[in-house]
Amino acid sequence: MNTLDALLHENYATVEAMIDDGLDPNEVYEIEHHIVSGNFDKLEKAAVDLVRAGYHVDDAEEFEGEDGSILYYFAAVTEAKLDADVLAEQTKAVFELATQAGVEYDGWGTWLGDEEDDEFDDEAE
Repeated sequence: MNTLDALLHENYATVEAMIDDGLDPNEVYEIEHHIVSGNFDKLEKAAVDLVRAGYHVDDAEEFEGEDGSILYYFAAVTEAKLDADVLAEQTKAVFELATQAGVEYDGWGTWLGDEEDDEFDDEAE
């Protein structure tokens, strides 16, 4: 499970690396905050709370964990510039809502380049 301190540290490092790689910090990017749980009811509660907080929530999907358990996940989507402080505030807010719902916040990511690309380029975890 990710701790908030670890997520925030990675958040700042990821934003710095993205800007160092030439991404425009003033461009607005679609940010996906990832939520995971083995309990669908708790995941659903987190989704409702995130919608109330202003995020768009993708449909939950199911996958098999490394130990063979069934897990569920979704992305809570918003838009933001590559501003480490803004993304840190989003991370704190989503982490808090996830914790209250009893699910795991697994960091954020964004798509870079063409939307037709199926490659996930950068993610803070």
